[in-house]
Parts: sequence; structure tokens; C-alpha cells
Amino acid sequence: MPTWRGVLRSAAAASRRAERDAKRRQHELDKRRQQLAKMHELERAAYEVEVYENYIEVLTSVHKDVGQDIDWQAILSSGVTPQEPQRDKFTASESSARTALENYKPSALDKLLKRSDSKREELSKAIGDAAEKDNKAYQEALREYRVEYAEWRAERELAERIIARDVNAYLEAITKLSPFAEIAELGTSLNFSIDDESDGSLMEVTLRVNDEAVIPKEIKSLLQSGKLSVKNMPKSQYYALYQDYVTGCVLRVARELFALLPLKVVIVTALGNILNSQTGYVEEKPILSIAIPRETLGRLNFQLLDPSDSLTNFVHKMSFKKTQGFAAVEALKASEYQLQGP
Repeated sequence: MPTWRGVLRSAAAASRRAERDAKRRQHELDKRRQQLAKMHELERAAYEVEVYENYIEVLTSVHKDVGQDIDWQAILSSGVTPQEPQRDKFTASESSARTALENYKPSALDKLLKRSDSKREELSKAIGDAAEKDNKAYQEALREYRVEYAEWRAERELAERIIARDVNAYLEAITKLSPFAEIAELGTSLNFSIDDESDGSLMEVTLRVNDEAVIPKEIKSLLQSGKLSVKNMPKSQYYALYQDYVTGCVLRVARELFALLPLKVVIVTALGNILNSQTGYVEEKPILSIAIPRETLGRLNFQLLDPSDSLTNFVHKMSFKKTQGFAAVEALKASEYQLQGP
């Protein structure tokens, strides 16, 4: 059976490597930015438009990818355990040194220079050095085994607890695998809680998304002449992009959690900064709250769907106007969703 390092750590690494094409393109454009000063005007204009279009694509395609599924039952079912190294298997260097001593036959020159005894002493000493080398190799293998075995046990214990729907194990798995660590576009923070009445099948998540400033207020495009055109973005387009960004982030959170844990429903509430017209202050309020069943989510084609349009598949609360954006809503509660049924 693969060790903890081979299963969970590799899964986390795979999740980090699973960058969207848009994200990979962003890295390539960042490298080209260093050469910006050397570009001609038309090249610079084309580059700026490409960066702008890529940035929009990155923000609005967060929902398209997801980390590797973790099969906790398969981890638990495998009967293979790490094998403790046996000391008698680490004798290669000493055996070679003993063979060298046993096979030593003084040459004519050794006899002439009377160095046969010193040669035997050197070969005899080499046996001790070789034995020490073998022992160090054994101790290193033993150390690695103990680490591997401890990780293997921890992996199986975590799998047992997750299969038993231990909510603390859920949170531990999220911490250990960090499925959201590499998704900077998601926002500033995530908080998780398990509904006590759901038998570990429903998780509530609070996601603090980036505010509207994450969307550029200008549109960059190329004129027929190849020169750069910069125009103010219409409010309807600005808020539509922000809506797609927020809904995409919410869907991504649910997808990652379903890939990691045996949940049936995830309720995600996105918090955003909303102006309170009564006080004149910006306050953090729920702007989208959605209950996402695993079964429903699994039927969607994330490569082609519009994240905002996809909300019709789910019970949700949202107040959104095309030219004003989001308004505050009441967050869904687990008890409310359960009354309606998944």
C-alpha cells in the first residue's frame, strides 16, 4: 500500500499542480512582463490586452477544476503495511571487507617490503569501518521506517474516523491536505462547521470573497490598427463578472470538499463588503448562500456551464441587480435546508 506520503501528500501535490490553463497562461505572461520595456508599442498593446483577458479568465474559471478524489475506504481496505528493515540485511559492506581480507595474498612486492602484516591490519580495520557503515545505513532505514509507519498508522486512523463520520477528522483532513491553499482567487478566508444533526453528512462553510475591486473597471482591447483601446466597463458587465466570480468560488469550495470528504450536502455562504445605506459604512454581510447536494453537483458540466446560471440547480439566497450588484441576504441555515430536503 502506498504510504501516507504516497497517498495523501501526493494528492495534495496533485491538487496544487492541477492549474487551469488560464492560470498557467498567467505565469507565462508574468515572465514576459519583465521584457515589457523592450517591446514596441504594438507589441506592448497586444501584451496588455492578453494580460487583461487572461486575468478575467482566471477569475471566472475558478469553478472548472478540482483536486484529486480521496478514497478513504480504499486506504483503509489495503492490508499492506510498511516493513521494518532487518539488521541482517545490512551487511554488504562488512561482507565485502571480510572477503577482501580472506582473499588477501601478499604479492612479491609486499613480501619484499615486509608490509604483508600491515596490509592485513588495514584490511582487518576496514571490516570494522564497513560494519559501522552498514549500521549507519540500517539506522537510517530504521528511522525512515518509523516515520513511514507512524504516517501509515495516522493515515489509517484518519480514514477510519472519516468513514465513521467523525467531524473532527473532517476538519483535520482539511487542515492536512489544504485543498484551498493554492486557490488565491477564492478570497481571504474559509471557516468550516459541521451540523450536529446531520450525522456528519452536512458541512457549513463561510467564504470571505474578495470585494468588487477584484474586477477591473476598464476594458482593454486592440483597435484594427493594433493600438490599445481602453474604455470604461459598463456597470452591467462589471457586476456580471463579479457575480460569475463569486458563484464560481462557491462552486469550487463545494467541489473540493466533496472530493475530500464523504459529505452529502455543503452549504456555502459567501461574505462580501456591502454599503449600509443607513450608517454610510461598508459592512461584511452574506451576499450569496447556497445549499449544494453532492448528487446535483455531480451532474453538472463545469467546463461549459455559466456559474451564475447554475444557481437555478440549487436552493439558494441571493439578491443581485445587473447595475448595482449584490445586496445583503440572510444566510441559509442547515435546519432550513433540511426542512426542504436535499
